[in-house]
Parts: sequence; C-alpha cells; structure tokens
Amino acid sequence: MNLTLKVWRQRGPEDKGRMVTYRVEDVSPDMSFLEMLDVLNERLILEGDDPVAFDHDCREGICGMCGMVINGVAHGEQVATTTCQLHMRHFEDNAVITIEPWRAAPFPVVKDLVVDRSAFDRIIQAGGFVSVPAGSAPDAHSVPVKKVDADSAFDAATCIGCGACVAACPNGSASLFTAAKITHLGLLPQGQPERDSRALAMVEQMDAEGFGGCTNTGECTAVCPKGIPLDTIAQMNRDYLRAAK
Repeated sequence: MNLTLKVWRQRGPEDKGRMVTYRVEDVSPDMSFLEMLDVLNERLILEGDDPVAFDHDCREGICGMCGMVINGVAHGEQVATTTCQLHMRHFEDNAVITIEPWRAAPFPVVKDLVVDRSAFDRIIQAGGFVSVPAGSAPDAHSVPVKKVDADSAFDAATCIGCGACVAACPNGSASLFTAAKITHLGLLPQGQPERDSRALAMVEQMDAEGFGGCTNTGECTAVCPKGIPLDTIAQMNRDYLRAAK
C-alpha cells in the first residue's frame, strides 16, 4: 500500500504547530497503525529528520497509551479498537490519512501527537483509598454480589484511561472516564465505605482540571475502545447527587 499522511507536528507546548504531509510506500496491510508510523519514523531518522513523537507501550490494546485522532475520529473509525490494534487493511491504497493529537485544554500537547494526560491521574488520586480489613483471605463467595452489579462493575473497570472520550466530546468532558472509575468501585461491597466521599472528590477534581460538562451527546461511548456504556455517567450523577445531599 502507498499512503499519504498529514501529521500534526509541534516541537513543544509553546510551538504553534502545523500539519506536515508525508508519503509512505510499500506498507503491508497486515501492519498495525503504529507499525506504519514506525516505518515512517525509520525513514525520517535515516534522512536526518526528527521522527514523529507518539505515545505507545503494550501495543496490545490494554494500556491506553496510543491515543491519536485518525481522520477526525479518536482511535480511528473501527469500533471498539485502539490505535495500536487498528490494522492498515482497513484503509485503501493511496488513501490520505490525517493524524492529530487529542484536542482538549486539560490535555496540553507535549510534542507532535503526545499529550499530557496527568489530569486523569489527579482525578484518580482524588478518589482516595478503599478500606480493606487486614487479615487472612476471605472465603470464596463470602460476600454476595448481585450479578447485575458485578457485570456493570466489570464493564466500568475495563476503562484503560486512554482519553478518547475527552477527545471526541464536543465539550471536552471527562465524564465517561470519571464515571467508570467511580462506578466500578461504587457497585461493589469493597467500595461502599468511601462511596460518597469518592464521588464528590473525583467529580470536583474533574471540574477543577478544566474538563467540560456532559450534555449526553454520546460521542464518548461511540469511540471508547472498551465500549463503556453511556449509562455509567448516569450512575455517577446518582452517586454524586446522593453524596451531595
């Protein structure tokens, strides 16, 4: 495959940034999107140019590092797929592909496609700890959990904190991420002692970071690589209102 890439290049947080066009040839359809970028970077290095900076780690779709907007869609147009698991066979030969970083005020660009997502870390830290009695391990099934609650908690816990929800939201809201972190503990017995304080603290930290408010457009769940449902936000709102009262 031969491709034309329009890549956002920005030397640093203070640089204005610009789109730069590159031509990449002989791309295997079996390559992942990140492997294709590796091919581009190898060529740029050989030519003495600065390689394109982008976040990556596991390349297995579970770490949430490989965030970028591809043709206007966070992680690309394939549903429930991270950028590292997006393969080039989903693109046509001679396609023009636009690649940009996450666009949100709380996610400042560090360089090229790399953004600072430490705001997510601070939201999680605001949630505090979980009270767990020390001692021997409890017997299996000693604490009953309704299956519907267990399923919902597990669905929320699959959040990998990639930030696609923020990048896709027209308001730059982190509600889906924050709701997932609040919900997966709030539905389980272990999360009950701090349930109210956790909801209050994490929502307040989310607002303090400068994320926008949720208006239920649904763009967040549409691009979420783990398919976290929109009603997770409703669960967060219920927990927050109850705690506020």
